[in-house]
Amino acid sequence: MAAVDFSAEIRNLRATFGSIREVTDLDRLRAEIAELSEQAAAPDLWDDPDAAQQVTSRLSHRQTELERVERMGQRIDDLEVLVEMAEEADDAETRAEAERELADIRKALSELEVRTLLSGEYDQREALITIRAEAGGVDAADFAEMLMRMYLRWAERKGYKAEVMDTSYAEEAGIKSATIAVHAPYAYGTLSVEQGTHRLVRISPFDNQGRRQTSFAGVEVLPVVEETDHIEIPENDLRVDVFRSSGPGGQSVNTTDSAVRLTHLPTGIVVSCQNEKSQLQNKAAALRVLQAKLLERARQERQAELDALKTDAGGSWGNQMRSYVLHPYQMVKDLRTDYEVGNPMAVFDGDIDGFLESGIRWRRQQERPAA
Repeated sequence: MAAVDFSAEIRNLRATFGSIREVTDLDRLRAEIAELSEQAAAPDLWDDPDAAQQVTSRLSHRQTELERVERMGQRIDDLEVLVEMAEEADDAETRAEAERELADIRKALSELEVRTLLSGEYDQREALITIRAEAGGVDAADFAEMLMRMYLRWAERKGYKAEVMDTSYAEEAGIKSATIAVHAPYAYGTLSVEQGTHRLVRISPFDNQGRRQTSFAGVEVLPVVEETDHIEIPENDLRVDVFRSSGPGGQSVNTTDSAVRLTHLPTGIVVSCQNEKSQLQNKAAALRVLQAKLLERARQERQAELDALKTDAGGSWGNQMRSYVLHPYQMVKDLRTDYEVGNPMAVFDGDIDGFLESGIRWRRQQERPAA
């Protein structure tokens, strides 16, 4: 095995890190932290608990972002010292330790670099993920539930809070639809590349003849609405229906009509929430989801207007974006980026970072103007 050229590797690390520092704009980040710290120290901060929560959460996120960048610089410096120690002492064990640290830094730097690519208007927001069973009957409903678990496990692996806002269970197995809120910085920018149609190929566990079945599930990802978005919805534009929350198989999980379904009459958009204990809480949560959908609708309309002005709008993402194959071979492949892995069970257990990273890089490449 060829010896690692640490000098060249460290030069490459420093070049990549320099680009990340420039894009991150540490001076701006420090100024923002100072401003948020001043707001957080205000004696009347908690007079408005919602606003206080936003300030403290944003401050924590910005501090973490700054620490990640500064810590990365220190890790590269420490690696250089470790390499010098290994070479001076001609110590194979220390050199092996340096090689392991080099690999770890490469991976962490790649993740940090991907974060700098999330510069869209709403990329810093938290995310709302809606999963719907599409063609494929009971297999599609089961697949939709597998995807719901996949995103919940991904959030759990990352230490992010994920909240199931609403679930509509299918009669035999799985779900008709579900909406998950992921409360983490850049959740929308990161997960938005998951939007599209996902396809599963497997031997159906619901077919007594053991035939191969192809089923589909749709994933929609929206940014969480903030107060500054000013998405006002007149009461006259809403129809509010209340119903009793239920769990799998119709089992009652609530003895009062606390679940809420909102229909936005001008657009026909329907959302529901049954996760909270009271009707008022469910209505407020459903309203947030509806606002997010209207915000995304407005963004798409603006984007369509921009695309109409272009002489060559370029290829669209297409509808079908990922295939999960369990039979006759094992593979998960992103149809846009060609990124693939041979362990579908790990993917369904939340190991999707490779797909997210390749999707984000692919999207940025698509956004660049043609030469």
